[in-house]
Parts: sequence; C-alpha cells; structure tokens
Amino acid sequence: MLIVNVASKCGMTNSNYTELNQLYEKYKDQGLEILAFPCNQFGEEEPGSNVEISEFVCTCFRSEFPIFDKIEVNGDNASPLYKYLKLGKWGIFGDDIQWNFAKFLVSKDGQVVHRYYPTTSPLSLEYDIKKLLE
Repeated sequence: MLIVNVASKCGMTNSNYTELNQLYEKYKDQGLEILAFPCNQFGEEEPGSNVEISEFVCTCFRSEFPIFDKIEVNGDNASPLYKYLKLGKWGIFGDDIQWNFAKFLVSKDGQVVHRYYPTTSPLSLEYDIKKLLE
C-alpha cells in the first residue's frame, strides 16, 4: 500500500498524479493500493472542498485509486493514520511531513516499510513496490 498526502495546486501535482496512476494501473491487479489524502497544510495548495478535490482529480487525471477527505498530517489535529505513519525512526526526515506528496510504503500487515521525500518520483518506487508485492 502506498499512502500519499496530495494537493491540487502544487507544482508537483501533475507529475505525481500521472506517475501514481501509472503505478496503480500496472500493479493494482497484484495487490497495490494507493491511498491519497488531500491536505491544505502546505502553502494552502489544497483549498477546495472534498467534492471539488474529487472532481478535479477524476476530471484531470482520471485516477481510480481512492481520494479520501481532506485531513491534517502535522500538528495537534493530525490524522491518527499520519501520527502512526510518522512513528518510525526516520532520521533526517524528522517527525513532521515536509510538504505535499510525501509517500509511505506500507506492508500488508500494516508495517511502514519506507518513507519517501515529497520530491521522490512515484515511478522511482517501483522496485520497492514490486519487492513488497512478491
């Protein structure tokens, strides 16, 4: 499972959604799930309502993976999921999510296997995803 905090108005939106779609198409039948969580905590780059966000993603990118309701990923109001994801020993990452499109690869038993920088291309995760799906 790949969990990503997303935003519609970020400079990385187009490349990330395009590559996430490619990964999903290629590996969904082997068990890959991609969970996208909109977040407006970084530069207010996800200002829309949940309906507007879904319409944007479905219209512009035709994404088939789930787009959840908007959440917070840092701070006192951070989603319990993101509090869990950030528990690992991430060294230079620190605890907080730095920006839109931070990625977490999670095993079938719920263990966080890898955390990737927001600038990491989704397609560059392919080796790790294939290994996890074996």
